[in-house]
Amino acid sequence: MHKIQTMLILALLMVPAVSRAQYDTYIWKADSLYMFGEFAQRELLQQGDSCMQQYNTFEALKYYQQAFEQADTYEARTKLGDCYYKRGNYRQTSELLKLVPEDSLSHDAFRQLANSYQKQGDTDSYIYWTEQLVNHYPMDGEMVAGLTLAYTKNEQPQIGIICGLKYCQKDSTNILVNRALADAWFMNRDFSAAAKLYDRLMEQGDSTFNTLYSAGMSYSRLDSLELAYKYLQLAFLVSGMQHYGCAYRLGVVCVDTKRYPEGLRCLELAKQMMLPDTTIMKAITLSQGEGYYLTQHYEEAVTAWKEHLTYNPSSIATYFNIANAYAYLLKDNEQAKAYYQQFLDLARQEEKPTAQLTEMMERAVEMLEYLNKNK
Repeated sequence: MHKIQTMLILALLMVPAVSRAQYDTYIWKADSLYMFGEFAQRELLQQGDSCMQQYNTFEALKYYQQAFEQADTYEARTKLGDCYYKRGNYRQTSELLKLVPEDSLSHDAFRQLANSYQKQGDTDSYIYWTEQLVNHYPMDGEMVAGLTLAYTKNEQPQIGIICGLKYCQKDSTNILVNRALADAWFMNRDFSAAAKLYDRLMEQGDSTFNTLYSAGMSYSRLDSLELAYKYLQLAFLVSGMQHYGCAYRLGVVCVDTKRYPEGLRCLELAKQMMLPDTTIMKAITLSQGEGYYLTQHYEEAVTAWKEHLTYNPSSIATYFNIANAYAYLLKDNEQAKAYYQQFLDLARQEEKPTAQLTEMMERAVEMLEYLNKNK
């Protein structure tokens, strides 16, 4: 029996005596009050729905809130949650929907709940609710891919791999799942498995930057430099030649495969794009110096190495390389002596020099003695 009706009947019991007609009148009023409340909520929900059809979430929110305040029903709660979600209020969405029993959540509401946590940056809650969703809807490939990526970003790529492979047992053609699984293989440092899956993605027609770039990176880790060059070059073109990381990696691969002019151009582009990122600039300028040196552009090599020292002044070997270039190739004895001395000053600070460093120090001392004698 409805709450309102029950209360009215209890009140009737406190009355000494009523006629049958009076009793029927009280019962009719109780039913009418309940039906009016239900009707009023239905009207509010329908008005909210009408606003949503016009994409007017601002007005819809008012009606849904009033309906929810009248009675906390599943329909009122989920419609209000949907409205909040479409307005970008993900905290309110998750607060509303997390209290709905999982077995009662529709697929759309389930997705909104999980995605709300993702949009709030709450990875742990996103993983939890997406796991529950996938348990109910195991063939929702988009959410399987999201869960796989979430595990990967949470430094648990091995769990992401299990998640992706379970889906692939039934469907191995879903591009979203294959991308996520390939990235999980890559982050798990299984570059062979990652490369195979990136190849499959390209066979499926996936030519996005991420797929091409990751394929190139996988092959570079496998020392398959020609394939690495192929995919990194394509990725760089797809990026509009604007991705500094791709430019740098392509430049390094070009130098390693003796494509020196192209490699140096890529490294220069990467340098310009990355200024003033010190960490990247250390790597770029060092590779530039090597590239110029191997192409016998010795002055440019020295310039690149000197620039490297501005980002990495403790690079002992770079001082030695510059000194050798001045001594043997550019015939500038004064500069050679200066850099040999700077090399020795740094090298002698090493508590446990390696055999190679010891040999370099001996060579620097010999060169200094020779240059001082032959002014």
